[in-house]
Amino acid sequence: MTHSISPADSFAGRAHLPADKSVAHRAALIAAIADGPSILHNFPSSADPRSTLSCLRQLGVPIETSPDNSVTVHGVGRSGFSAPDAPLDCGNSGTTMRLLSGVLAGQPFCSELIGDASLSSRPMERIARPLRTMGANISLKDGHAPIRIQPCDNLTGIHYKLPVPSAQVKTCVLLAGLWAKGQTILHETIRSRDHTERMLNLTIRSADDGRAIHSDSSCTIPQGTFTLPGDFSAAAFILVAASLAGTAPVHMSGVGLNPSRTGLLDVLRRMGANIQISNRRTSGVEPVGELSVHRNPLHGVTVSGDEIPNVIDEIPIIAVAGAFAKGVTIIRDATELRYKECDRIQATVANLRALGANVEEFEDGLAVTGMVPLHGAKVSSYGDHRIAMAMGVAALGARGTTTIEGAHAAAVSFPEFWDTIAALQA
Repeated sequence: MTHSISPADSFAGRAHLPADKSVAHRAALIAAIADGPSILHNFPSSADPRSTLSCLRQLGVPIETSPDNSVTVHGVGRSGFSAPDAPLDCGNSGTTMRLLSGVLAGQPFCSELIGDASLSSRPMERIARPLRTMGANISLKDGHAPIRIQPCDNLTGIHYKLPVPSAQVKTCVLLAGLWAKGQTILHETIRSRDHTERMLNLTIRSADDGRAIHSDSSCTIPQGTFTLPGDFSAAAFILVAASLAGTAPVHMSGVGLNPSRTGLLDVLRRMGANIQISNRRTSGVEPVGELSVHRNPLHGVTVSGDEIPNVIDEIPIIAVAGAFAKGVTIIRDATELRYKECDRIQATVANLRALGANVEEFEDGLAVTGMVPLHGAKVSSYGDHRIAMAMGVAALGARGTTTIEGAHAAAVSFPEFWDTIAALQA
């Protein structure tokens, strides 16, 4: 699917966001290992969380979906999974594959996790290494999926220090710890998104070099009713679009404001963005609130170091903001971007250059010189939802029409993105 966007005379109104898919994956998995039913309101229709539901159904977990976007998961407990009769297809979802590997590492049956071509090229040794240390029997194909997991009933807790900040690896190990003998203690020196430890109410202790998070088989698995917050990573594209093209305020309600996810707010405010937060409250274990953004001139900034893990999903849209900011925006220490759904550094640089931007590529990031007039062009999503949406926002500030090839990739996390942009332009 291709989609074309031209600048409009108006960009304002209220944007409705999908639910947070990072929270959705974890909520579904935790509900599945609880003893009894849980109702997850505002569950997203995006492809990745639906892959998690599909895999759980293959493992014998009864799941009901409702037209109002509620999902009821009938938890089977830690010993209630059934052996799947076919490979578990994770689609394009690295979160599904990595988190589910932690759940399956200690099961008494064989399982195999597969994915599409993009997912099958992403590195999986980073989860296999700690799981093997715990006693799991896991094999990969040249460090990638398919992941084959043999039966195991004797996982042992470990002390594990994350070599790089990764919420997916962290969650994989903590989930495996729920089936292990003894404590699993995971050390992270740079804090990554913390939805898992919030949901499981895990013990967290301060350490000299960061945090130590504890998981073991005695942890109580919560069940009940939970309303998922709006996805801040989806809000990121609207925040930048309104900052660049807004003709009046743009508002978003019920947005997740977990401090381990909202690093972009600090970056955009440093750039000069006019963003207000109101009606802060808590939904379940997650903080939420209302966001309002007004158009405002931006200036370049440097994003690097410890700031990167909490803006890792938003770096392509930060680069787009930089293309319209006065001065130079520099992004470093973001090598992890080369191992996402596509090489997001290369894809962002190539697309911005196609639009006429002045961009320099580094191994670990990029630098974009702002205020260079952009012109409409043909760009590619590279099959990546965040690249597709970032280019859609860039198109709002380019002269003429921009055509995004592979625009359907946005459905992975924000199925209504193109309709939302059109409604705000109306």
